Order: sequence, then structure tokens, then C-alpha cells
Amino acid sequence: MRSVWLLLFLSILAVANERVTLIATCLDSNSSGVKASDNVSVFYDDYHLSAKRAHYSRDSSVLELFGSVVAMKGDEYLSLGEYAKFDINKKERLIRPFFLLDRNQSIWMSSHSASADNDLFEVDSGVVSSCDVTNPLWQIHFGGAEYNSQTRWINLYNAWLNIYGVPLFYLPYFGYSLDDRRRSGLLMPYFGLSSSEGFFYEQPLYIAPHKSFDIELRPQIRTTRGVGLYSKLRFVDSNVSSGSLRVGYFKEDQKFADKFDLANSEHYGLDFKYANSEVLDRWLDLKLDGESGLYADISLMSDIAYINLSSNDETKNATSNQILSRVNLFYNTQESYYGANFRYYLDLKKQSNDDTLQSLPSLRYHRYLKSFLDEHMYYTFNIKTTNLYRPRGVNAIDTDLYLPLTLQASFWDEWISLSYSAQMSGKYITFSGRALESNVLSKSEYNSGIFARFYHNINLNTQSFKRYSEYTHTVVADASYRKAGVEHRSGYYEDKQRVCNRYNASDNFECDFYSIANIEEVVDVKLTQFVNAKDGSQLLYHRLSQRLSLDPLKERLSELENEIDWKITPSISIYSDLFFNYQRSLLSKMISSVRYNDKTFSAKASFMYEDRESDIDLRYTNYLVFDLLYRHSEHYDYFAKVAYDVEYSRKKYAEIGFLYSKRCWEFGLRYVENNRPILAQNRASSVYDRYIYLTLQLSPIGGAQMNYKLSRTQE
Repeated sequence: MRSVWLLLFLSILAVANERVTLIATCLDSNSSGVKASDNVSVFYDDYHLSAKRAHYSRDSSVLELFGSVVAMKGDEYLSLGEYAKFDINKKERLIRPFFLLDRNQSIWMSSHSASADNDLFEVDSGVVSSCDVTNPLWQIHFGGAEYNSQTRWINLYNAWLNIYGVPLFYLPYFGYSLDDRRRSGLLMPYFGLSSSEGFFYEQPLYIAPHKSFDIELRPQIRTTRGVGLYSKLRFVDSNVSSGSLRVGYFKEDQKFADKFDLANSEHYGLDFKYANSEVLDRWLDLKLDGESGLYADISLMSDIAYINLSSNDETKNATSNQILSRVNLFYNTQESYYGANFRYYLDLKKQSNDDTLQSLPSLRYHRYLKSFLDEHMYYTFNIKTTNLYRPRGVNAIDTDLYLPLTLQASFWDEWISLSYSAQMSGKYITFSGRALESNVLSKSEYNSGIFARFYHNINLNTQSFKRYSEYTHTVVADASYRKAGVEHRSGYYEDKQRVCNRYNASDNFECDFYSIANIEEVVDVKLTQFVNAKDGSQLLYHRLSQRLSLDPLKERLSELENEIDWKITPSISIYSDLFFNYQRSLLSKMISSVRYNDKTFSAKASFMYEDRESDIDLRYTNYLVFDLLYRHSEHYDYFAKVAYDVEYSRKKYAEIGFLYSKRCWEFGLRYVENNRPILAQNRASSVYDRYIYLTLQLSPIGGAQMNYKLSRTQE
């Protein structure tokens, strides 16, 4: 035996196919083994170990470490103990006591001891958490655990969740991953309890079989309402395209459907989204100079319950009764744009959409602005043909032409700009199909129609700019004069002109295809000003707009519009858009909001009012929304929101709650009232629900959302 004192000594031991490297200040070596002390470091496989003392046996190929043992595996995790044993031949390890720290996820595990065979650690009873080690806010106590250092997956058995030392939940088994890469497994579950729907449970399952696609399955059960399954496929089929497909089905319990007069006892649908930014090149191998693209957003469903049942948090779902599906295909060059647009409208208030007009497809060509005569003359050209189709009723093919020709000049160093535009447009429409029997007024008379129009537009524009020490001020004045020219109408456009120019024309089926607005002789005056800070941020935007009619049969002054967006201070801002009606001496429409936002408190109050006059009656919209957020501290947020329909004296939405957030966990509680539409037997209806939502998120292992539905009131 020999001793080396205060000398760095490197010993490389080859055993089987493994290599162990020891570095120490003091090292004793003989034929049976090596003993090391003082600043001991060991490199074995992909481990870096340190300890006060180490002993390696050449006969048994066993490495033992004593005192303040630290084992690092790459840069991913760190384990500590007082004693560690490594069997090099058998690839077995023992650490006692055992402390594991994952640096990426900031989560730790503590146990009396742990043994390992290859990549699998068997851990005795212990604790896991991601909070501060000395005083953790939450802990999961377990009777035993397994940890795979290769897959970085942890299984806990006989686990109790403790929050502030109080046991809350027991789980016979709980597994989670320390790997932030996508992988298959269970996602955060959702629980709920409702007086009308019973107990709700949804357990999402995430499946990632390949890097180019994954699947999410969301089975759910509502014990007194029914069962359902929603699934979503996400995929990437190339480096320029990706998409997703969601399908869902829910089966109502017949007693529940009868009790609430539901139109359907089965709800199903699909949502498909896809985008490709080089579709012609990738699909048809067309090596074109321009750009091409495809975008699809398609939604089909039996009724609105398909949306409402997709999640237990119905407040996050869209509640509109109008669903639009669209597919856009285009090819674009520097000079021209070619497009094909498909539009499918789904009215969820109806049990059948056979009489709803669809745009399948709309083909368009656009010629970009072209200049000549030393850039004093410009022209562009647009043509669009639309196939308006529905299974029941009259269909049409509608073609629109638009050709504006503009002459422009600037004067006094471009301080004033003057332009004249000759506006030329035309329409041609043909019909097919038969009018419904109930449409007796139409007498099935839908003649092909031609419409042509030529009118004039003169525009005068001036702009001034001034820079101050703290801000800049820009004022833009714009005046335009429009003069009706000549028109030609025949067929449908002549037959329906009188009835379709009325206020309530949208309620008349004969005007389904009529899209012509009258051209009046008018003058439009607009004054706009901007105030910007030195850094370019906008402090004030103000626009004043007025139309004057020169038609002796029309009112001289139309509504005056005044729009302002003013950032009064860094924390306070207001927005307002007002319309004043001279003839009725009142504000016919108003959209206003006041906003306050600082580091502690934010609030927004919005108000919308509209007074619409028609041939039949007056119709009102009167709507209020209040939104508050109070940041009590770094960790506590309190919030509230109310949306109220003043016209119908009906609360549309209300919410109040709080969120506690720290590095290792989040806890939230909120009370929600929500008015959402449903489809009852042969009529549209709505349901007023009240909820209590509880959210618990333990970072990084996941969490759960639970809710209790207090009531269900049908209106």
C-alpha cells in the first residue's frame, strides 16, 4: 500500500466494458482496490459523483462513496445522500438516504433509500414536491416509488396529497413525467357536480405515437345526463403545412332530454383546420413564381350542444348561434391575385339548414393597382363569381365587376392632394331551382338580371405635421364628393328594386340575392388628428366624420360620428365612438369604454347603446360590461366581471374569484353565472347556469379542475 498526500492523482480502472475515473487529493491503491479521500470525484458512465471518501474493490467491481454524496447525471438531475454503492458489473446502485432534484422542472424527491438496476430506481417511502424544501406548501407522501432515469417517468404508489400539512386526496397510483418533451400519458382531469347533470368526470388521454402527429382523447361522463367522447388529432404533414381534426359525440339520457325539452338526444360534430403556405407547389408540383396558400376552417354539428358539451367549463365556449365554415385557396403574384373561397353558414337555431344560402364557391380575380402617365393615373380591376346554393329554394350564380380609374395630382410641395375617380361596376345574376311553396308572393318569378353603374368621386386631402419637445401632432383633413352617374337595370334588379330598397329588406326572402346600395350625391368630410410621444407610442387619436346629402329628397345631414382614443395618463385611457342623429336630436349609437391599469389594479367599463329606426318600430341595444382585476401581492390576484343586457334586464355573464400563484403551485376559486343558447323542440332557447370552479395546479406534475353547477334555469 502506498499513500499520496495533497497530490492530485488520476486513476482509470477498466472493468468489463465500463470505465471508472477517480480524482482525489489523497489516494491509496493496492492489488485489491483503491481508497480515496479529500475532494473525491468519480466519473462513471454519464454520472459525475463527489463524496468525502470512496472505496473501489477490484475483485467485486463495487464502488462505495461515503459522506455528502452528490451524484449528477449530465445537467438534468442531482441526487444526494450519505452513502452510495455502485456495482459496476451488475449495474446496480444503492443510495441512502436518497434525495433527487431535477433542475429543469425544479422538483425534488426525498426518501430513506433507493436502489437502482440499470435505469430503473426503486424508491422507499418518501415525499415529492416542487416547493421550498424547508417548508413546502404542498407535498405528496408515498409508500413507494419508481423512477426511470432514461424516460424520466415517476410512478408513486399509495400517495397522499398534503397542502399546508393537511391530507386532502388519496391516490393508490399516480404517475407523471419530468420530461418536458411531448409524450403519451394522462392529462389533467376535470371533476364537477351539478344538481341537474350529476357527477361529471373527464379524463383526457394524450397519445404521441410519432413526432408528426398526436391524438387527444377526452372521454366524459355526466351521471344523470349521459356520456360522450371528444377526440382531437393534430398533425404536421410538411414544413409548410399543419392541421387538426376534432370529432365529438354525446348521448343524452332520455329522461334528461325530455325534462329540458331538448330537440336532440344525440349531439355530434367535427371541426377541421388546415393551413398550407405552398399548396400548389407541394400538391401539384407547379413551379410558379408567385405564392399560393390553402386555409380551411370547417365546423359541422348537429346543434349548439355539441359546443357546450365539449368542456365542463361552458363559459369558455363560443355561444353564437351562427357558425361559419370556410376554405380559402389563393395564388398571388406581384401583379394579380386569384382566389377561390368556400363559405358554409350553419344556423344552430334551426333544426335544418336546407334553406340557408351557401357560397360554394366564390371565384375572384384582382388586378393590383397599376399606374401610368408618370404615376398620375391609376387603375385596378376586380371580378368575382359566386355560386349561391341551398338544397331547398332558389339558387343563383352572381357575377360582380369593378373597375375604378383614378387621376391624381399633388400641389404646393404635396401639401394638398387632389384626385378624381371614375367608378365603374356591373352585376349579372342567373337563377335555378324553385321558390318554396310558402313564398306565394314571389310567384316563382326570379328572372336573370343585369345591373351596370357609372359614377364619379372627387377627393381633396391635406395633411400637416408639427414636432414638439415631448410629442408630435399630425392633422389630416379629407373631403370627398360623390356624384351619381348613370345606371342600367333589367330582370331581377329591376323587378325587386322597390321592395328591396326598404329598411326591412333583409327580412324579405325576395331580397336574398339583392346586394345593391343606392348611390347618392353626397359630400363626406373627415378630420383626423394624431398625437404621438417621442418613442412613437400613440397618445391621442381623434376622428370627426360628417356626411352631407345633396339629394333634395333626403335629409341634408346624416349622423355625425365622433371617435376618440385618448391615453390620458400611463394608467388611464378612454375610448368612445358616438353617432348623433340630427333629425331625432339624440345619440343613435354609442360605444364607450374607460380603462385603468397599473401594477396593482386594472379596471375596464364598457357600454354599448344603439337606437335603430325601421319602417316597423324602434329597436334598441343596451349593453354594459365591467371587468376588474386586483393584484393584492406577487401571488394573489382577485378578479370580477359582469355583462348585463340593460334592454332586456338580463344578466348575460358574471364572474368573481381569485387566483393564488407561486412557483410551485396555483390555486383558484371562482363563481360564475352564464347564459348560453340551446336548441329546444322546434325553437331556440337558452339556459342560465351557475357554477363554482376550483382549480388546483401543482407545478410541474399537473393538477385538476373541479366545479359544482348550482342550478340550471331554462328561458
